[in-house]
Amino acid sequence: MMDADRNSRWVLVAGGLLVAGGLGFGLAQLTGDQASSDGTGNQAAAVGIARDLQMPESYLTLMNIAVEPVSVGDLGAEIQAPGAVVAATNGQATVTARAAGTLARVNRKLGDEVKAGEILAIVASREAAAMAAESAIARSRADLARSVLQREQRLYNQKVTPRQDLESAEAAFTAAEAEATRAQATAAAAGLSSDGRTLAVTSPIAGRVTSANAVVGTYVDPATELFRVADPRFVLIEAAVPASEARRIKAGDTARVTAGSGDPLQATVVSVTPTISERTRSATATLSLAEEQAMPAPGELVQVVIKTSADGATGIVVPDEAV
Repeated sequence: MMDADRNSRWVLVAGGLLVAGGLGFGLAQLTGDQASSDGTGNQAAAVGIARDLQMPESYLTLMNIAVEPVSVGDLGAEIQAPGAVVAATNGQATVTARAAGTLARVNRKLGDEVKAGEILAIVASREAAAMAAESAIARSRADLARSVLQREQRLYNQKVTPRQDLESAEAAFTAAEAEATRAQATAAAAGLSSDGRTLAVTSPIAGRVTSANAVVGTYVDPATELFRVADPRFVLIEAAVPASEARRIKAGDTARVTAGSGDPLQATVVSVTPTISERTRSATATLSLAEEQAMPAPGELVQVVIKTSADGATGIVVPDEAV
């Protein structure tokens, strides 16, 4: 019985201590909050605890830690895609012979720099002789028609011939002059040389020869490709964009292009194909490069990073290395 009474007393004492402890903790919390709110009882200041974390510069250098300010920027995402450099439509040309014949001379080879209108090869052709003859005959007929018209004009002025004869002479001269002009234009378009036996194969644009299939003595026709010339100033970037990312890209988005040299180039999205390639399951984004940059060569492989717009959404931006 005595043991039971003794245990009851110990239980009461323990319970009283717990209640007292709880009341004291609550009172301390209330007084601590009040002191912090009025600034007169700052516990951190009283015991000398700093609010800012200070680290020596030597420690930051040793641990390779950099400190940069946090800034506000847009939340647009970046899309990485492989790409290739292609010649623009106004920066490449296929050079062919304009008439059938045999290559008599080749003036340029692969990699040579050429100017617009420069002769790349000479073709000996029977059609060249026919063109020269036709042009000469047409010019002779035009000269004869002009002489007849002048004579009819004098006779009409002297009241010798009727006006009908003068009008017939004028019509004949107009037809002969038109035929001579046509023959000369045909010969010039074919590149007829002054000797009347050969045709000059010329480059329509300035640039470099990127393909040369011309061999002296080879018989060629107008469908045979002899040279291909590309102007390195006019190139485009074609990037293969995943189908899931294509809809996020818009014309005007900026991009960064890394070529084989490693130097980044600034580019702008021109267009994105609305369909997906069945072979690659990707869309093609076409980008143009700023003209003041060194252009990569057509055919070169590049890495493209397209920065898509986020409809004006902004937020806190930190460097990638900090994440």
